Amino acid sequence: MDNIYLITDIPGYTPQISRLLSMMNYARHTTLEAVKGLSQEELDYLLDPKSNSIGALLLHFASVEYAYQVVTFEKRDLTEEEEQERLPELDLGDLGREKIKGHQLDYYLGKLEEVRNRTFELFRTVDDAWLDEQEEFWYGKQANNYFKWFHVFEDEINHRGQIRLIRNRIPK
Repeated sequence: MDNIYLITDIPGYTPQISRLLSMMNYARHTTLEAVKGLSQEELDYLLDPKSNSIGALLLHFASVEYAYQVVTFEKRDLTEEEEQERLPELDLGDLGREKIKGHQLDYYLGKLEEVRNRTFELFRTVDDAWLDEQEEFWYGKQANNYFKWFHVFEDEINHRGQIRLIRNRIPK
């Protein structure tokens, strides 16, 4: 993340994959800045009984990225076991509020890093043509791998806005 403001080539990756990863790196950088220094209590804070905690949103990022690794690189859906394990993180809501709490920031950052490291390993195995591969996706529409991975960090950017809002509303 030395050149965080450059969308450019990354050694070991093809040009378009480099640019995609550069954008993912920047999105992650801004997420990490948004959660820097938060305590366990702040990570568990709920604005109201129906909101998500910052900790839950961080695990959501990791689980969404993991799910897209499986769908795009392994060409399969999550197994029943994987789905059950990650359901609180993927769906959030009541289950997320019940299950995702009590962790320090390092726990969440470790999960994010573990998944991201695997993403970088997997992207070394494909080239730019892979990004263009299409298949039926949501609602019977065609999507390519480029869109799917854009959605991974687009989802993070969207929820990072929630993180900033929650952080600003935590009682001092």
